[in-house]
Amino acid sequence: MSGIHFPQKREAWVSETRRRHPRALALVALAALATLLAACGAPGTIQTSGSLPQVAAEAPTQVPLPPVTFPQDEAPHHNLTEWWYYTGHLKGTDAQGRAHTYGFELTFFQTLRGQLPPYYAAHFAISDITAGTFQYDERAGFEPPSVIPPAGSTGGFNIALGGWTIRGLGGHDALSATMNGYSLQLSLADELPHAILHNGDGIISYGTAGYSYYYSRPLMAAQGVVTDHGAAIHVTGQAWMDHQWGDFVSLAGSGWDWYSIQLSNHTEYMLYVIRDAQKRPLTTFGTAVAADGAASEIPPSAIQINATGSWTSPVTGGVYPSGWTIALPGSVTLTLTPLLKDQELVTARSTGVAYWEGAVGVSGQQAGKPLTGEGYVELTGYATIPASMQTAGAP
Repeated sequence: MSGIHFPQKREAWVSETRRRHPRALALVALAALATLLAACGAPGTIQTSGSLPQVAAEAPTQVPLPPVTFPQDEAPHHNLTEWWYYTGHLKGTDAQGRAHTYGFELTFFQTLRGQLPPYYAAHFAISDITAGTFQYDERAGFEPPSVIPPAGSTGGFNIALGGWTIRGLGGHDALSATMNGYSLQLSLADELPHAILHNGDGIISYGTAGYSYYYSRPLMAAQGVVTDHGAAIHVTGQAWMDHQWGDFVSLAGSGWDWYSIQLSNHTEYMLYVIRDAQKRPLTTFGTAVAADGAASEIPPSAIQINATGSWTSPVTGGVYPSGWTIALPGSVTLTLTPLLKDQELVTARSTGVAYWEGAVGVSGQQAGKPLTGEGYVELTGYATIPASMQTAGAP
């Protein structure tokens, strides 16, 4: 993708307006936030009915997208859309000797639009596999432009929103979040020698919606504490971290199916099927990661994914695929089974979308040898938030 060109955009900020008229800016921001929430199409992105605007004649000459650079690109960017995404599986034993198993999601979104200050949203979810329950919460708000460091910063990321925090640099990350009934404090360490760039150079296409940089840390050792209804449970496990950023938006009605798979033979897979507004596959990406951290692209034609069932949300009425069989090169066949049927987030107060993000169990074989594993699946574009919930407004 080294030949792809994209406009170099720089948005004007409103620091002087903030200084002189903070209340007026707050009212404008809240009105704009309501508009953004009503138009969102996928987690962390702003929906539009068309493509990105054409470059004006007076715009700077287009240049090829620069390569991903570490540690500079771990920090927040001045792009339209960005997110840091964590999912994982944890196990621990409480003071009474009872075993507990959890899945978790903690995600921070950064959105830049026009002259508004940066808008942040965050989602935190716990899949309590032992109890058979799923619970989530959300945060949202504007922050001053100064929270985004200058281009070229080597300090990693350190983002806080409503008491939730994520920070990281060089594959050593820390997460903290709390909601009614659960809290999470984790330290993560990358078990692979480097981050994984997807699509070879770390750039993927959303078609007319734009382009995104995308890298993962697909095997992070996790340890910390889950506080489960007042009981502090020391946990260990493994997590998956995604970081995406770029000048891309979400087209009306579009969505994607995303799969992260961590196998017992110390290999990992990322599969990403992007759909258009008619639910047709637009692009498919696949990355295979070997035990030594070597990454290879999987040709789209070599990826076969079939849903084995469906689940209908009692909240949104959305019908999601539920359960999958996957065939991959190297005689790999896998079955993914949701550990809980209902792992839907309805985020009316932050990103304005409904999506399914769930812990799955993995079984299968490679060339006749059995495999087990863990994973997460994200499904967007299958449901919309009911009008009665959209009136709740933003925090």
